[in-house]
Amino acid sequence: MENNNNFCLILAGGKGRRLWPCSREDCPKQFLDFFSTGRTLLQQTYDRMSAFIPKEHIYISTNRLYTRLVEEQLPELPRLNILSEPIFRNTAPSLAWATHRIMHIEPEARLVVVPSDQAVFKEDEFRNNVLDGLEFVAGRGCLLTMGVKPTRPEPGYGYIQIGDAAECPGVFKVKSFTEKPDREFAKMFMQSGEFYWNTGLFLANVSYLREALAKIFPPVLRNFKDEEGKPYSIDAELQFIKDNFPAYPNLSIDYGILDKNENVYVMKCDFGWADLGMWHSIYESMSKGDGDNVVIGSRVIADDSRNNIIKLPDDHLGIINGLDGYIVAEKGNVLLICKKEDSSALIRKYVNEVQVKYGEEFI
Repeated sequence: MENNNNFCLILAGGKGRRLWPCSREDCPKQFLDFFSTGRTLLQQTYDRMSAFIPKEHIYISTNRLYTRLVEEQLPELPRLNILSEPIFRNTAPSLAWATHRIMHIEPEARLVVVPSDQAVFKEDEFRNNVLDGLEFVAGRGCLLTMGVKPTRPEPGYGYIQIGDAAECPGVFKVKSFTEKPDREFAKMFMQSGEFYWNTGLFLANVSYLREALAKIFPPVLRNFKDEEGKPYSIDAELQFIKDNFPAYPNLSIDYGILDKNENVYVMKCDFGWADLGMWHSIYESMSKGDGDNVVIGSRVIADDSRNNIIKLPDDHLGIINGLDGYIVAEKGNVLLICKKEDSSALIRKYVNEVQVKYGEEFI
């Protein structure tokens, strides 16, 4: 049953560069029907959350450059539920804005924050975990993350170290966070059994969130407080965001809030999770064809080739011979062929080089 105190923030403002060149700055991955399912990653996330959160309680955080894409893809979403940021920042400022808005609508709100680029394979378990998590944070001054057991030593993910058990089954105090360890540490983490993957899902009640945010953003939020003597209005809030949002530092929820807070818990979850933010993790999460190749929506003949991930335009035919462990991805005016393992750092390097040498039209 829907709870009127449950709210959701979907994070959809990133540039999606780890999936370049298929994810481009004018249309990042969250707005693509990446797997030819008929729904984009953002639409799939919205469908998943609106199955058990009231639709009017779902907010989308994005950049003003992508507002039109959100409106087109989610026409049923109230226009004011799109939080269009005037400048690129990270996820903690996005959360600060959403918290301010939701506090004025429902001071007792419990909030789940969800990235827009994830796959969930067990929807019922996901729903139960999120609803249990919202109940856990309802009356507690704490932050709750969701962790899943690692299936491989993945250096591209964040890791959560499990501490003492809480009074709620399956929930534990967080001992430490480690963001993107090298492969050897990832192996040690996996073998220890103490570490879980950080899914990026994050829950809290908004009154505690406001306290936590006030500690890390005092210069900006002090200005918000000055506004509180005046009657609240959406127009005044939007003007405040326009004037003050650029003053926020570039800080993620993980670094800015979770890392700096003592009251952080993790729920052990098993809802079949995959981060769809980078090529390597997409390869790991998908079923493999001949030669352990993953071919996404493309016509490909792979000869003497194995362990590759291949995504080409729909009207292209790819013939690939002798490749082992590569990404082959083409979109528009860019073709990328690079080693799959630890590709995120490589792609970051190539994007920067291309931007400097050839300009924005290739990014």
